[in-house]
Amino acid sequence: MEAFLISTGIVARKPLPIVLGILVATVANHALAGALGSWITSLLEPETLRWILGISFIAMAIWTLIPDKFEEDDAKFASYGVFGTTLVAFFLAEMGDKTQVATVALAAQYQALFAVVAGTTLGMMIANVPAVLLGDRIADRMPVRLVHAIAAAIFAILGVATLLGAGERFGF
Repeated sequence: MEAFLISTGIVARKPLPIVLGILVATVANHALAGALGSWITSLLEPETLRWILGISFIAMAIWTLIPDKFEEDDAKFASYGVFGTTLVAFFLAEMGDKTQVATVALAAQYQALFAVVAGTTLGMMIANVPAVLLGDRIADRMPVRLVHAIAAAIFAILGVATLLGAGERFGF
């Protein structure tokens, strides 16, 4: 998604509507994903859920190492204005993406919908606002592989910890 933000060319000229579009799209997207994760917990036994979540976190670690690709179709909504284009493109691009899947898994594990949606939304804003504000000035300097490796390591640790039952002592 960062590639879309940087490649639009409007990033440096109109950052506020882009940031607001990302925020609204992320809150909506993550609220849906979090609600799905919370609903899943009502369907599964805790032990089954622990295994599914642990394996999901490990799969997320692997998926995180696969870079996102910019698709030309992401840019076809330009007629909606800066805010509308960002809102629609970001919402659609994030459907089924790593962060949405992570939000489902976190909401299922922690059963705290508001906290999970707030946390994953804040994470998305921390990741994307610098790309909007600084655009291609930082794109070439940002160690994307390192960032992906750190995120993958965090997902792997969460997966192993979940499989080992680390959350049971804390009630989740």
